[in-house]
This record gives sequence, C-alpha cells and structure tokens, in this order.
Amino acid sequence: MRISESIRDQLALKFEVLFPHLDERQRRLLMATEARLLGHGGIRAVAQAAQVSETTVRKGVDELESGAEPLGRVRRPGGGRKKAADIDPRLRPALLALVEPDSRGDPMSPLRWTTKSTRKLAEELTRQGHKVGADTVGDLLREEGFSLQANAKTIEGAQHPDRDAQFHYINEQAKAHLDTGQPVISVDTKKKELVGEYKNAGREWRPTGEPVKVRTHDFLDRQGPGKAIPYGIYDIAANTGWVNVGTDHDTAAFAVASIRRWWQARGRHAHPAVTRLLITADAGGSNGHRTRAWKTELAALAAETGLEITVCHMPPGTSKWNKIEHRLFSHISMNWRGRPLTSHDVIVNSIAATTTRTGLRVEAHLDTGAYDTGIKVTDAEIDALPMHRHRFHGDWNYTLNPAHAQPTPRAADPAAPPDSVPARASARPGPASLRDPELTGMTTAQLDQLTRTLIPALEDRRESLRHQQRGGDRLRARGAGAKDTLTAPARILATVLHQRKIGTHDLLAALFGVTRSTMSRAVQEVQPLLGEHGHTIPPSTARFRTPADVAAFLTPEAAQREIKSAC
Repeated sequence: MRISESIRDQLALKFEVLFPHLDERQRRLLMATEARLLGHGGIRAVAQAAQVSETTVRKGVDELESGAEPLGRVRRPGGGRKKAADIDPRLRPALLALVEPDSRGDPMSPLRWTTKSTRKLAEELTRQGHKVGADTVGDLLREEGFSLQANAKTIEGAQHPDRDAQFHYINEQAKAHLDTGQPVISVDTKKKELVGEYKNAGREWRPTGEPVKVRTHDFLDRQGPGKAIPYGIYDIAANTGWVNVGTDHDTAAFAVASIRRWWQARGRHAHPAVTRLLITADAGGSNGHRTRAWKTELAALAAETGLEITVCHMPPGTSKWNKIEHRLFSHISMNWRGRPLTSHDVIVNSIAATTTRTGLRVEAHLDTGAYDTGIKVTDAEIDALPMHRHRFHGDWNYTLNPAHAQPTPRAADPAAPPDSVPARASARPGPASLRDPELTGMTTAQLDQLTRTLIPALEDRRESLRHQQRGGDRLRARGAGAKDTLTAPARILATVLHQRKIGTHDLLAALFGVTRSTMSRAVQEVQPLLGEHGHTIPPSTARFRTPADVAAFLTPEAAQREIKSAC
C-alpha cells in the first residue's frame, strides 16, 4: 500500500526525538521494526523519514529476521568509512572550479558549455584523479549552498526614455475619466489556443493513474476545429470582463468589433449617458499604435456610438503591465489549467465560468465572422480621420472625435441583440455602378461573358450542396419557395469584387444590402468555380471602407444617378 505523508511526518518526529539517545545498533533496529510494521514500502518510507539510505534499513530488517545473537554491531567512535572530501582535501576545490568557472573557478573548464549534471561532474572529477560518485557530488554541492535553479526573467531590455512618464500619463487619464464617471477599459488579445485534444498546461485533481489523454504533438490539425482567438475587454471600474472568441484572424477589425459588441451588449447599459471612453492597449498587435486600420475602425465606432474615444498605448515592451493581463487573462488561464480545450464551446464556457474572490464577473461569446487581412489604409484616409493627437507622445495617445465622422455601414451581426445593429446608410451605389470596370478590372462584356459561363456551374453546385443537406431529392420544383436574397449574377459580381480585395465582407454586405453571413456564403460558393474555369481575378490597387468611398471613386455621373435612384 502507499505510505501517506502524515505517517512519514510522524516517523520523522519520532526518530528526531529518540535517535540522540540510541547507539548505532539501536537506531538500526528501531528503523527495522517500524519498516516491518508498515509492510510493503516501509523500508523506503522509513529511510526517507530517518534521512538514511535504504541499505541501512534493510540491514536492520535482515538482522531482526535472522534471529542471531547479538543483533548487529556497534562501531567504535570515529569508526566507519571516511567521507570522500575528508580523504581527498582537493576534491571540494576541484568541484567548485567546475561549477563556478566564471566567478571563482577555472574559466577554461571543460564543462563550461556542457550541462553540469552530478553524473558528468563526477566523471570529470574522476578523470582528474578524484575518485567520487554522483551522489557524493550532489551532497557536496548542497553543503556549499548550491541547488537546482531555473533561469529568472529579471533583466529588462532597452527601455524607452519616456516609459515611466507614459505610465504616469495613463494613470492621469484614467483617473480623470473615472472621477467623472466615464468608463475605462483595458483591451488585448489573449494567446491563441489550439482547439482539440491538445495538452493544456497545468494540473487538476483526477483519480490516480487516470490522466486525460491528449495528442502527442501540438501541430494544428487543418481538418479540425482550428484555433480560438480570445479578445478581452476589462472594465476597470466595474471589475467585469468581456471576451470575444474569434475563429478567423486577429486583425484590427476583429479587435474593434469585439469592443463594439461589448459596448452594444454591456457597456452602454453599465455606463448610461456617458460621452467619453478611455481605452488602454498594448503598443503592438491588432490594437497597436502603428496599426492604421485600428484607428480607422475606432473612428467608425466613435461615429456609431457618439463617444469621444481616447486611446492610450502602453510603452513598447511593457504589455505585462496592462491591467487585463493580471486582472482577467491570468484568472482565465488558471480556470482552465490542465483541461484540454476540445471545442469552441468548451473555451467559451470555461471563460464565462471564471470568477475571483474579489468579485470578477466574465462574459464570453463566440465570433465566427471572417476578418480579412492585408487591408491597407492610405495616408489620405488617416489624415481625414477626426483624430486629435495629444501633446505628449501623440503616437501613443490620441482621441477620436465623433463629430464630422461618417460611420461605416455594417451588416447585421447574427449574434448581436436586435436593437444593436447600426442603421445602414440611406444611400449606396447600386448594382449597375458596382459593375464599373474600375471596380471589376474587366470590361462589361467580359463580366457578362464570365457571368454566363459561371451561372450554370453555380446552379449545379448549389443544387449539389442542397442535395447533401437534404439527404435526398427535391420535394418541390426549382424556383418554388422563398427567393434568394442575392441573385446568381449578384453573387458572381460580389465574388469578383471580393477577389479584387476592394474591401471587407462588411463593405460588400452593405453595398449589396445583405448580411455578412449571406455575403460570406456567396463568396464561398462562387470562389472555387473561378479556379475550376481558369479565371484569375487580379487584386485592385483601390481600397474602400464605406459605400461613400466607393461612390466617390466611381464616375460622378454614375454615382449621382445611383444615389438618386436609391433615395
């Protein structure tokens, strides 16, 4: 049976009290008696409690079982084998020369670039003429105050000269907002997590010998559920957290979309009648101070909400001091330690169940939206932003004013409350303008030819997909039932514009008057057909954020005609 720690502690206390009053033979027989009473595993437990070798305890057990008289022997004072360090006075200095080559020893030590295990140290000492074993080397090192230690992360790299001043500035801004009842949030992207039966750091209580079995490697399975990107918003005053778990890319659009969802679902209710919002963020990543898309998306959010949004970035290399790291993310990591994150639902539920004794409450929601990468923001677009850079480090501290800003029309978010969907712009370029060669990269005749070529293949593909979903043949004829939101030519045109990379799925959805999910499905249906028929759509050099940008890019006559027809 397994000897408990409490029994070992009791034995250690008993030996500590009795051993000073017993001779060598009596101590040996006492340990043997205790070992026999404990049964299986008793010799090892007694040896550990008495801090002697198992051989000594085993000898005592053999003496008891032999029944010979007298039991064992007692050596004279000073008897027994001498310690290796006493026999060889040069052993200890030689050992210190090997383990301290940079300070007190030999800088040319042969073990300078080698792992200094006790076995290798013993081999080198033996080669030098000091006969010693690995256990003796370990005893000598402990006597000299050595122990096994890992590296300690304490040396910081080059610091920005205004690092401390920026921390003071952030504190002043936060205090000014909190004193007037304005919300202050800390935002960041948590480490991306692999979704599936992968090892997760940490341990949790389970029956002995029944660990959770996970994969032997951490390579992402392309056929599996993929990865999770938790983006967190921590409300400093309310001590609440909101985590938007993405599944696509960690982009600036995703970061601001997370803040938008927090504001629509919780922020505006927890902080009614506020006019300003302070965001503290890291210097890099999707919410970095050099990320142009981050600023443009925040400008759109300011216009939608009517909030004056101030952003203060942490100095470079100081992300660990961001409030969200030690007030939210660290508790999430502890909450799911040792538990494989087998699905997105497991991740969302584990995050939402995170609490602390200080009253932290966390909400988590899954975001399956697509967030395109590679979107460029021009100098003209940045200059047009209603952004005021602060006098102190305007690159780190700036305010986005909602005045004179035009919100970006966005498709409805299926996961958002019905009243949280921003209104679309009343005017947008119509389908005829979207066929302009400047947008499609081809003439009208070429686009018509492409449409005629792909429509039959598109209809067959959609019918095949529906057949798989139904698991059988149609019960109604084609054309019966609800009509599609997008016609086949519109789906092909939307995919061409998507391949041209003129804007995000949100922009295309707003241009065609549909939701983001409808636009995503349309692109997924048509995009493979372009490759199958050998059509390559080169990307455009133009990038747009709003329908108004598209209208301004088109010929004035066409733009005005479409706007009038939409009114």
